[in-house]
Amino acid sequence: MERTHPKSYFIDMDGVLMRGAAPIPGAADFVGRLEERGAKFLLLTNNSMYTPRALQLRLEHSGLRVPTDSIYTSAMATARFLQSQDPDGTAYAIGESGLTTALHDAGYTLTDVDPRYVVLGETASYSFEAIAKATRLVADGARFVATNPDVAGPSEAGIIPATGSVAALISSAAGVRPYFVGKPNPLMMRTALNAIDAHSEDSVMIGDNMDTDIIMGLESGLETVLVLSGVTRHADVGRYSYGPTRVVESVAEITP
Repeated sequence: MERTHPKSYFIDMDGVLMRGAAPIPGAADFVGRLEERGAKFLLLTNNSMYTPRALQLRLEHSGLRVPTDSIYTSAMATARFLQSQDPDGTAYAIGESGLTTALHDAGYTLTDVDPRYVVLGETASYSFEAIAKATRLVADGARFVATNPDVAGPSEAGIIPATGSVAALISSAAGVRPYFVGKPNPLMMRTALNAIDAHSEDSVMIGDNMDTDIIMGLESGLETVLVLSGVTRHADVGRYSYGPTRVVESVAEITP
């Protein structure tokens, strides 16, 4: 018997819907099936650089049409976390418009004068001066929060340090460990569930990374689907002490 209400879907972007700047074969049809079925869904990304609107345009240029309100970033999750901890607070932020816009939308004032928080996100041009200032602020008592723990990311020139690496630098110098909000922290999953009024027992996490997507979905009580179109090979799955609910080649095989 067909379900009356479709499940809700939480979908990683890179390696699941996109490979670099190109959509993965079948991704556009999968998104279309979600919309035809009336399923609620969110694209989840640890990338904190871009606003949802900017990501929507990038996806659209690649042939994927996704509503802006169906995109959820680690910057948005970080802003929601800070708002819940200290409404209308203050922060010194290192990052791009995706992070600063999310913090402004959460009612935060960005300042380098005695901020309550130092918030570290991803940027294409980390400034040593900004990192040094963040280190001093953390050492002087500001609470240290980072959007995600990813230590490296891709670029046209090859691998580059990402948020987790810069967080380690500040942490080592200031002697304070950061709180990471993004994947695999289940906090990001819970705030994403709340964002679309979904429930874990009726939701599915689709990802290509066992260490972030699948473990987050598992620890949050969701059904998990591992796609082999990204960083994980089938032979890698058995090396983990936990496993996904299903393994498929790509989202082309998933019927909502």
